[in-house]
Amino acid sequence: MKKLLVTGGSGLVGKAIENISSEYNYDFFLISSKDCNLLDYKETEDLFEKYKPNYVIHLAAYVGGLYKNMNYKVDMYEKNITINNIVLKCCHKYNVEKVISCLSTCIFPDKTEYPINENILHNGPPHNSNDAYAYSKRMLEVLSKAYQEQYNSNFICVIPTNIYGPNDNYSLEDGHVIPSLIHRCYNNKKNNEKFIVRGSGKPLRQFIYSEDLAKLIMWTLEKYNEKDNLILSVNECEEVSIEHIARCIAKSFNYENNIVFDTSYSDGQYKKTADNGKLMNLIKKYNFINIDNGINKTVDWFIKNYDNCRK
Repeated sequence: MKKLLVTGGSGLVGKAIENISSEYNYDFFLISSKDCNLLDYKETEDLFEKYKPNYVIHLAAYVGGLYKNMNYKVDMYEKNITINNIVLKCCHKYNVEKVISCLSTCIFPDKTEYPINENILHNGPPHNSNDAYAYSKRMLEVLSKAYQEQYNSNFICVIPTNIYGPNDNYSLEDGHVIPSLIHRCYNNKKNNEKFIVRGSGKPLRQFIYSEDLAKLIMWTLEKYNEKDNLILSVNECEEVSIEHIARCIAKSFNYENNIVFDTSYSDGQYKKTADNGKLMNLIKKYNFINIDNGINKTVDWFIKNYDNCRK
């Protein structure tokens, strides 16, 4: 049986892959920072020597929400560059047959026409609010292409839109928008306080449920035979505002009449609309989990796992 190593295996997408792993015929090895420090070359090399994987899904990254990206730019850049360089170097050394590295739509140019597609990745600088992280992810794409060109390696990149679901990081300060809002609403209801949402709520995003993304990554591993980047996203018509997300979360907590939008905080990038046309032309049809249903599932999971989840 072929061996599949997943870095970032305890994270949002890694856990989603673990949850569907029984549907696939691989030996899965889901690795977290507790198993290996990917910032350390020797430790990572020892990991690859131990498992000798046939395939790698590279999800591990140093991540955070808008305000972490704005306040810790050196950390966001240096740590991600180091992790990515080391992981791909080991993939090459151990002759991994296929590597799928996970990027983000935040890496696309800030000033551009929408919807964005796979061909415009380097057509301008990313938004200043997360440029350090974005450039580190762009360099992962550049390095993957370099391995393709120099060694004919099957190192490819997928670009998901905003991911949410169970097993996320629900940190109030460093989490992404959906998990941090879920945690904040939980606390606000518990303390009978206003549910304060940072920013105007007007920015638009496409959100993909973690299990949907996990299934699409596995499809990419097994069925996608090109070496070009591939956007993994819900359809354009499923783009929603942060206000919609906040109200949906509040509804899940039965706390709808207590929302306040604090416009003293930055909204970040207004929109990042992605074109999933290439994916849909290849896969033909995929029924994405509706955002309202996905948020209800995520809120239910958070409440049940409050004591033990990352926050």
